[in-house]
Amino acid sequence: MAKIKILIEGRVKKTENGWLASPSTVLIKDGEVNILVDPGSDKELLVKKLAEENLQCADIDIVFLTHHHLDHTLNLRLFPDCDILLDTDMMNGADEIFTYSDKIPKTNIKIIPTPGHTIDHESLLVQTDRGKICVAGDLFWWLENEEQKTDYESLISRQDPNGAKDELVLKESRKLVLELADWVIPGHGPMFRSPK
Repeated sequence: MAKIKILIEGRVKKTENGWLASPSTVLIKDGEVNILVDPGSDKELLVKKLAEENLQCADIDIVFLTHHHLDHTLNLRLFPDCDILLDTDMMNGADEIFTYSDKIPKTNIKIIPTPGHTIDHESLLVQTDRGKICVAGDLFWWLENEEQKTDYESLISRQDPNGAKDELVLKESRKLVLELADWVIPGHGPMFRSPK
């Protein structure tokens, strides 16, 4: 059974010129495979949090990106030799690109297409001793100091603060995740229990 740890709880706030954002960065250990989800953009904080787990960047086997936004992806530069997964493509530090199916290679971790926030958005469903945890990226996210309402209707109808690519598709993706998961780790904000 996989083990999951939130290394960095995501946060985001509006600024005068845009956003100050850092996503939830999640470490998943499945057997001998170390997976890092959404490495974010704060290099020093990420290196520190990995060290607290007795890991270095070189110990990460796979980096999974929920989507292509820079606040989620900038720290890819710290992982030049590991496998990178994004939108059904996998690149392994060389020029060759492979496709993968509905699971992270060498694991039982399910990849769920969850479009809406972006067209290519994907989430992970991880079986743990706490139940099924969905690492949901920006399928769900809240601004800093915003009330996090986690009843079913509030979660489904919540507008994407940055403007989703497709609100109707986003709602369907949210319904799917809330049906499948016991717990959800949002892209920005604390983990919450699914209200199913």
